[in-house]
Amino acid sequence: MQRCRKDEPSRAERRSQPHNAASPGSRRRRRPAAHTSPRSVLSSAGAAGKCSLGPARLVAAGWWQRSAPNYRSQRAAGSSRAAARRCRALPASGMEGAAHCSLEAKRLLLDPKFEGYKLSLEPLACYQLQLDAAVAEVKLRDDQYTLDHMRAFGMYNYLHLDSWYQDSVYYIDQFGRVMNLSVTLDTALQKPREVFRLPTDLTAYDDRLCASMYFSSSTWVTISDGTGRLYLIKSGKRGNSASEKWETVFSEELGSPFVIVHSVSFVKSDKHSIAVLLLRVEKDELDTKGSGFHITLEWVTFVEMNKADEHRYEISKRRVLQGKSVPHYAAVEPSGDGLMIISYKPFKFVPEEEEILEENDDKTTNEKKDPLYYWQQTGDDLTITVHIPTDITKDDIKVHFSPDNIRVALKDQPALMEGKLYSSVDHESCTWIIKENKSLEIFLIKKNEGPRWPELIVGDTRGEFIMDSSQCAEISESLMHLTSEVMNPDPEKENPPCNAQELEECDAFLEDGASLCRFDGNTLKVTHVINLGSNQYLFSVVVDPKEMPCFCLRHDVDALLWQPHSDQPQNMWEHIATFNALGYVQASKQDKKFMACAPDYSYAALCECLRRIFIYRQPTPLTTVLYNRKEGRQVGQVAKQLVATLEASNPILGFQATNERLFVLTTKTLFLIKCTSPDVVCVQYKSAQMMRML
Repeated sequence: MQRCRKDEPSRAERRSQPHNAASPGSRRRRRPAAHTSPRSVLSSAGAAGKCSLGPARLVAAGWWQRSAPNYRSQRAAGSSRAAARRCRALPASGMEGAAHCSLEAKRLLLDPKFEGYKLSLEPLACYQLQLDAAVAEVKLRDDQYTLDHMRAFGMYNYLHLDSWYQDSVYYIDQFGRVMNLSVTLDTALQKPREVFRLPTDLTAYDDRLCASMYFSSSTWVTISDGTGRLYLIKSGKRGNSASEKWETVFSEELGSPFVIVHSVSFVKSDKHSIAVLLLRVEKDELDTKGSGFHITLEWVTFVEMNKADEHRYEISKRRVLQGKSVPHYAAVEPSGDGLMIISYKPFKFVPEEEEILEENDDKTTNEKKDPLYYWQQTGDDLTITVHIPTDITKDDIKVHFSPDNIRVALKDQPALMEGKLYSSVDHESCTWIIKENKSLEIFLIKKNEGPRWPELIVGDTRGEFIMDSSQCAEISESLMHLTSEVMNPDPEKENPPCNAQELEECDAFLEDGASLCRFDGNTLKVTHVINLGSNQYLFSVVVDPKEMPCFCLRHDVDALLWQPHSDQPQNMWEHIATFNALGYVQASKQDKKFMACAPDYSYAALCECLRRIFIYRQPTPLTTVLYNRKEGRQVGQVAKQLVATLEASNPILGFQATNERLFVLTTKTLFLIKCTSPDVVCVQYKSAQMMRML
């Protein structure tokens, strides 16, 4: 039987951690999902490649509805709902001093009465274009056998959406040509046109990666040919053949092959700069127990240099981050001052030789330091012990209490302890005394009795928590039912054991420890940390090209879209949209390859590796009367699910969504699917959101 050790977290510490979908007793048992397998055949309609689905028919697809109609209402009304829960990240190695933040969902954007998607067979217009040359697909080699290689290169999206211009996509073909398709009228589609040609012969390199590109601004593009060479290109205003001229202003080998993750253009100190993130999976000779590889993110900054009336760009900074898993999300802030990363395992900057020597000196100094203070707690109060010099008297000590802060100072020296307390205290009842052994004891009375504090002062790591034997015994007793040696104890007792059969396959996350970190570009240290826990990362999308890309996370059964705001420290991550039950739906798609959503949030879509596309529209008002037979009430709005099957035998290589269309790329074909009518569906969705807010 497992015994509780002194270094185990207290019950309050575990309670402060984010919800884990696979944690014992943390979820109710769900009834088996009654999946409806929609059948839809996409048929050809003429030489233009126009396809349509069969006649419209509305049927119930009750894939996730529970027997209890108020299930979602109960989850949304209480503080237990994962989307509304504050998740506090605990201190992690290499992240000392970082602010531990949380994601705050907007309840007005949550729909507790959402009833599910209805399968609709209304026609979907689909157009296809045959490509002149195949896409420059690069398959994994025999030495690229790890899961990280598959995520970084095997699942790469070969279709690139230009968010600065509506309905404009790009890809690179096997001849190194950058091809563009801009859509104005679906019925007057033209062949993709060449806008740039890479001077490198891609077929001559056996160890190359897939060519990649990113649109830094409305007039700047960064391209990698997959061999290790980076191109900075001034494109002019894209989409306008008169002013569009792609001109290379920088071309240089930057080491081993890489793919471009993100790029941004900005002006700093009256000089134009471009920051680029490069991703590599490199062999790690020191890693003998793991995969034998590590992931590097190189943050390269280029600055314009005016020399002899020539506008040239040179590398001003090269910084490297290293981790053990491919990041789900990585983006540079629009100002170029910071970097945000979502990853399963943490990243850290690789210091240069001078910084390594300084870091070793700091570690030696820190090892000699004792804790500044010690603290203990019960359910009602806290006790802080601080050792003070022998010549200090009562008059030399200044202690200030407030409901949420504490300050301790000696004489005219800087504050010994100062900061925001983890929770509120009854400051009028707090006291302090000087003990005979020349130690200062401070007594704090908790305002909310019961919950234990995981830390005393937020972000202060100079103290040490001491747990007494009675608290250890209490923790051991509370965990007793989880450490029983009996295989199947009585489930009817007060604390039933965890039953893995109650968990569905979609509730088990392989990467429970994912975190969101913000790095400062000057100090190269983590400034903000969010422990995402079981909030599974789904996809990213550019809503506003002037802002950082948004990321979508699963919260309970929903999918919540978050917009980073690097210039708003108090609201750095804003909840801007919700896709009801999408988190649950996507988990059932075992062959899922790409996910995306419209920039106006009107629909979300996902595709499988071959042929099938699933579209999930936001709830919209009905034009006809529809009743819920089970509850005997009229249904005001319905969310529709649409399914398209492409006439293609090749795997899907690229997938992008705009407000009106879905672009799907295979080896030799580019498909366009007309998804929504922007004047109707988008307006209806926004009006529905406004009604819920009112």
